[in-house]
Amino acid sequence: MSSVFTKIINGELPGRFIYRDDTVAAFLTIEPLAYGHTLIVPVEEVDKWTDLAPKVWCEVNEVAQSIGRAVMEAFDAERAGYVIAGFDVPHAHIHVFPTNTMADYDFSKVIKADETDPALMDEAAEKLRAIMDTNEAGYAY
Repeated sequence: MSSVFTKIINGELPGRFIYRDDTVAAFLTIEPLAYGHTLIVPVEEVDKWTDLAPKVWCEVNEVAQSIGRAVMEAFDAERAGYVIAGFDVPHAHIHVFPTNTMADYDFSKVIKADETDPALMDEAAEKLRAIMDTNEAGYAY
């Protein structure tokens, strides 16, 4: 059975994509710690990040790093948070989000999916895509 992330990647479920190539996809999470909270996911469905092929792991992290820079720029954040948890969806993924303090890492404080503002979610996606389209690494959505 496909994971929810595979369904998003395949277009079976909606997603606000920030980046996509043959190996890596990145899209906003539906329950963000802050607007701009992005999930970076290998296209191949692998449950644990420790089981990813080293080349795929490197590519996922290269995209995460670019999105981290975009998140800091788009949301005027001091840092880009980076978390691998892996318990909520059995498909390896990295959480990247704007942060100014360690308190921002508290996943009990996510904005619930039905409480997010769709306009702010769309705006966050647009900001990040615009920066990704013009960044130095040449990544484009």
